[in-house]
Amino acid sequence: MFRKVIYVLSFLFISCMVKGQSRESYEEMRERLGREFSSFRESAEKDFEDFRNRINEEYASLLKKSWQEYNAIKGIPVPDRDKTVPPVVYPYDDKDEPVKDNLKPFDEIVPVVKPKPQPDPIVPIEETPAPVVDRYYTFDFFNTKMQVRIDDKHRFTLRNCSESEVARAWTVLSGSAYNNVINDCLRLRSQHKLCDWAYLLMLRDLSDSFFKGCTNESVLFAAYLYCQSGYKMRLACADSRLYLLYASNHLIYDKTFWTIDGERFYALDSSVKRLNICQAAFPNEKPLSLQISTEPLLSQNASAQRSLQSKRYQDVKAVVNTNENLIKFFDSYPTSMIDNDFGTRWAMYANTPLSQQARQELYPALKRAISGKSQIDAVNRLLNFVQTAFVYEYDDKVWGCDRAFFADETLYYPYCDCEDRSILFSLLVRDLLGLKVVLVYYPGHLATAVNFTESVTGDYLAINGNRYVICDPTFIGAPVGATMPNMDNASAKVILLE
Repeated sequence: MFRKVIYVLSFLFISCMVKGQSRESYEEMRERLGREFSSFRESAEKDFEDFRNRINEEYASLLKKSWQEYNAIKGIPVPDRDKTVPPVVYPYDDKDEPVKDNLKPFDEIVPVVKPKPQPDPIVPIEETPAPVVDRYYTFDFFNTKMQVRIDDKHRFTLRNCSESEVARAWTVLSGSAYNNVINDCLRLRSQHKLCDWAYLLMLRDLSDSFFKGCTNESVLFAAYLYCQSGYKMRLACADSRLYLLYASNHLIYDKTFWTIDGERFYALDSSVKRLNICQAAFPNEKPLSLQISTEPLLSQNASAQRSLQSKRYQDVKAVVNTNENLIKFFDSYPTSMIDNDFGTRWAMYANTPLSQQARQELYPALKRAISGKSQIDAVNRLLNFVQTAFVYEYDDKVWGCDRAFFADETLYYPYCDCEDRSILFSLLVRDLLGLKVVLVYYPGHLATAVNFTESVTGDYLAINGNRYVICDPTFIGAPVGATMPNMDNASAKVILLE
């Protein structure tokens, strides 16, 4: 980023200086300014590298003395949905009856939580001049081949995990020999569109692979790469083992954490309860986000095809599959909430895009089925598709706990419940029709409401001056505008989506 700014400023400076000059003086001036800027750029880059070296030296010195014992705080369980609301079948005799207008109350609105930019290194990390032929190390990340510039000679050894030994190894890692691997990891993050959680797991997999297993060396290496990439982490030790703790503004359910300087830190791949933690901080470090704005680009491994069809609208059907590598990644995802509002949990799932693999087969078929239809007819078709093409089952029975699905998981797994259906339906309406959708949480149940731009009657919510009509993917056979019986609208939460 700094380098780009310098280039842009130099271009503007040169352009302004040469304006109005003759062609000959232009060429001479351009060459002179080019030489001057090259000298300035080299000096600026050296200043960046010197600053980074100084920061790492100071950090290494703090590693020798800033450790303190902490007890873990028990993780917070996934909030109970109060009661389990089973699916209800809409009365068959009423299926063609018009739904009357009825304004429904609600208790509160959960605002959209906008994703923040991913962290960057505090300064640009300079490439280290390489031999004629770079040595690349290949590792697997969810069956996707990744390559970074690192060689056998870069493996280091920790004699123990004492403060002085960890500091010594950090000093070794801070040398320019490891610059290229950091740049390669950041390039992979961008190239494969990895969210923060995926990036942390990628660094773990690289380190474990390079050091032949989860060792103290692999933990320290992953921690170094993670820290130099701009993320907030802390090193910890217990029973002669090192641990990487990552900070997150999300409250992760069912996972123990440590509070350090008022911020939550979680251990990667560990359930240890008591740790010696180094409190040393790095400048401008940023916590991990669990929001997924774009699909992680993993190698394709198509799942078995699945036939899905609406019961009422026989032409609303599709044969779909998804990427099993992506499903494995989603299985690793820790469910969480933001700002202590459990409604944000479902928003994170609903705002994660459907994979390209699934879109390629599902969306063309659904587009054909709703082509030329009014908004209400199109939404009714999509609604009945989600209501009747999937088999309902309780999470407790299938998973032993409450578990929300990303849309791809609903297409992949044989069973789903109300929250999974609402998440998928919300994506279908937004992607295929461009209409705004909100999630509506009742005690024990999750539904949706759609902001039509055409006149549509039925049960509706007035949200920020807009009319959102109830659409319930678990009210089997119900049309747009019908609320499932016995829903307590007075305590309903509206969850805004992107």
